[in-house]
Amino acid sequence: MTESMPFNIGDMAVYPVQGVTEILGIETIEIAGTKSRFYVLRRLESEDTIRVPVSNVERVGLRKLVNADEIEDVMTVLTATKIAIEEPNWNRRYRRYVEKIQSGSLEDVAQVLRDLHLTRSDKQLSYGERRVYEMAMDLLVQELSVAQEKEADDVREGLERLLG
Repeated sequence: MTESMPFNIGDMAVYPVQGVTEILGIETIEIAGTKSRFYVLRRLESEDTIRVPVSNVERVGLRKLVNADEIEDVMTVLTATKIAIEEPNWNRRYRRYVEKIQSGSLEDVAQVLRDLHLTRSDKQLSYGERRVYEMAMDLLVQELSVAQEKEADDVREGLERLLG
């Protein structure tokens, strides 16, 4: 059985919720008598390393950075003026936001940021919603700054201008 290797050492990859990571290496580790290959990832925001089995890349949502077309789609999502998650119960709404962030899709993360930004203009966000807003903003800023080779502060300012 050969496993496909979508990433090489030195590639940047996005790990859902964790953000942008760098592929530091590929290791073979034996666990309970079975050898498995793992990507060794380093989070850009810290020195933490994460090991992801090569065979589980799709299941955990590890993906390549967004490209120019995908960035354009993200900007379109951010400029929409209609809230996608119309849920009166804040607890269910919060869970839906967290699920979207965990999906690993940058468009989903942008949708969460936009929805919470629009909600914030009508009423105060709960503590949990504010945390999710910051997480969504941080994930967007991090990936867009790496993908566009821009300073994170400049990307954040651009996003805040775009959101109004």
